[in-house]
Amino acid sequence: MEKKIIYNGKIITPHGIIDKGYLLIQDKSIFDVGEGDFEVSEDTQLINAGGRFVSPGFIDIHVHGGGGHDFMDGTLEAFLQIAETHVRYGTTALNPTTLTSEVEDLFVTLDLYKTANKLNTKGAQFIGVHLEGPYFAVKQRGAQDPRYIRNPDPEEYQKILDYSDDIVRWSAAPELPGAIEFGRYVKAKGKVLALAHTDAIYEEALEGFNNGYTLATHFYSAMSGVTRRNAHRYAGVVEAGYLIDDMDVEVIADGVHLPAPLLKLVYKIKGPDRIALITDAMRAAGMPEGESVLGNIDTGLKVIVEGGVAKLPDLSAFAGSVATADRLVRTMLNEAEIPLLDVIKMISLTPARIMGIADRKGSLEKGKDADVVIFDEQINIAMTIVNGSIKYNTIYSKENSIVDLKTN
Repeated sequence: MEKKIIYNGKIITPHGIIDKGYLLIQDKSIFDVGEGDFEVSEDTQLINAGGRFVSPGFIDIHVHGGGGHDFMDGTLEAFLQIAETHVRYGTTALNPTTLTSEVEDLFVTLDLYKTANKLNTKGAQFIGVHLEGPYFAVKQRGAQDPRYIRNPDPEEYQKILDYSDDIVRWSAAPELPGAIEFGRYVKAKGKVLALAHTDAIYEEALEGFNNGYTLATHFYSAMSGVTRRNAHRYAGVVEAGYLIDDMDVEVIADGVHLPAPLLKLVYKIKGPDRIALITDAMRAAGMPEGESVLGNIDTGLKVIVEGGVAKLPDLSAFAGSVATADRLVRTMLNEAEIPLLDVIKMISLTPARIMGIADRKGSLEKGKDADVVIFDEQINIAMTIVNGSIKYNTIYSKENSIVDLKTN
């Protein structure tokens, strides 16, 4: 049985921070969390956190790529390299996310996911596929390729869901013809359903919520707000997200998609139990700024990365973010001025609850998966542990770990 003890750290738990606490890991699970003295056996790896924060791993439920790769590239290398890229920034679990595409391309991605999920030993854990599209409002397409946008087709979406059990989430526009029936079908299959790239008014969003659309994909981005139709003013999806208490929202907290005042507003109204921080990262995450591609490397949309965000060449819209999870935490702390415990909840326990995996992930509690990230006051990642295995490390040395224990 493999054992690890992380000690001399500020342990972030659902109930508060344990100063100079310890975390005991056995194999893939958390065995104990506490403070004070602890027993050490000869087969135990000792990890001195050096006074840093010890946090539950970050869970990103909406990510397209990173490290120069996109999940729609159609290669096994893309899946594995994206997972390895994001684990360096504290992400321990993620949902590979697609873009609007032909069904054949989607099937290739789903096939690759199944293979990559078995071979992914160095990166963040895959926790199921998120289908973003193709059932969107063209007016709110953002950077989604309009060639593939269409209305829900029962024959098509039933075929897709029958093809793979790895699909755990689907984002669509609830106001489209057939979208309510689609929502009911997806909900009946036990998948998370989200409204996205939508031009719905409040009443349509509410009907969507009542038929399964319980999550707002990248809140504020590519969705309607207050609008006029035939001189009358209508509330939109943004207002629906606020007014429907039980609707969850995901936020690209890079400080660009949503500036600090809006991040503060979302937090003030929805609270940490209803907000999931996401990167929505495309292939340029973790890469130098410049030209890039959104979607498949050969057929995707050309974009420009500048000022910490990806944009369409005509600057008409953002084209996904280049954020990593550590940046989300840093932005919410420093720019939105939100308490650390709430920020960590929004990137760990809340997304875990939304995806139905909070029984095993999202917090440092006995019996849960040993997904851990260690970072300093500036949210610089020092170590990432996934299911008890160290995937990224700048502080641990087996040779000096005993010495560290005796001198601390």
